Amino acid sequence: MSAVLDLQGVTVRRGPKTILDGVDWQVNEGERWVVLGPNGAGKTTLLQILAGRLHPTAGTADLLGERIGRVDVFELRPRIGFSSAALAERIPGHEKVRDVVLTAAYGVTGRWQEEYEAFDDERAGDLLAAFDVAELADRHYGTLSEGERKRVQIARALMTDPEILLLDEPGAGLDLAGREELVGALSELAGDEASPVLVLVTHHVEEIPPGFTHLLLLGQGTVQAAGQLGETLTADNLSEAFGMPLMVAHGGGRWLARAARPGGR
Repeated sequence: MSAVLDLQGVTVRRGPKTILDGVDWQVNEGERWVVLGPNGAGKTTLLQILAGRLHPTAGTADLLGERIGRVDVFELRPRIGFSSAALAERIPGHEKVRDVVLTAAYGVTGRWQEEYEAFDDERAGDLLAAFDVAELADRHYGTLSEGERKRVQIARALMTDPEILLLDEPGAGLDLAGREELVGALSELAGDEASPVLVLVTHHVEEIPPGFTHLLLLGQGTVQAAGQLGETLTADNLSEAFGMPLMVAHGGGRWLARAARPGGR
């Protein structure tokens, strides 16, 4: 089975600073990955490469069988759903929620003169319903709560029926209730066999939804560990990546991490 994502020796440098350093990583069909690490670990830069929006300085990045640098990224990008804070900032506040999702079919933010098929309208409505925000379809995007916006953004990222869905810190800025609603929605998405390959970036263990299968742990731009979630998310691995003694617990399908107390209690 060929990898959906295959990174070999991927390095990204900006001036004298190395953001990613020799990253080797493969993602296969049906997998649901969490990319975890502290601020500055290179998580967002990694996702930019996976989204076809950044070329590595060195190494190779193969996405859906196509190599970055040898493929027309404008043809590749519709096959990859992408949700990030930077993209969300470009969505006009006056845009109707239905159109926020619909315009992803053309890869634009802000409806203008493009025309859509009935199928597009139906799919946008179905995606809003899937994330329990169908009743917001005629609301202006700028009037939504942060939690509602996150759901609409993910619905938008799925509009083109992508083969990969990349989510860059979707829980950022949410309160406890909003975070738990989002985790529940992502868990349902992960459990659906029809869903695309999922890659979720976070730096909070508590945001890992049930149903995610694998973990890539980054620290200072390098891979600290990668593999099955239950085998890789250990206190030793997490402590090394975050640079402090940490404890890890798992129960009810959810994960928890906290600082280790003196004496191990």
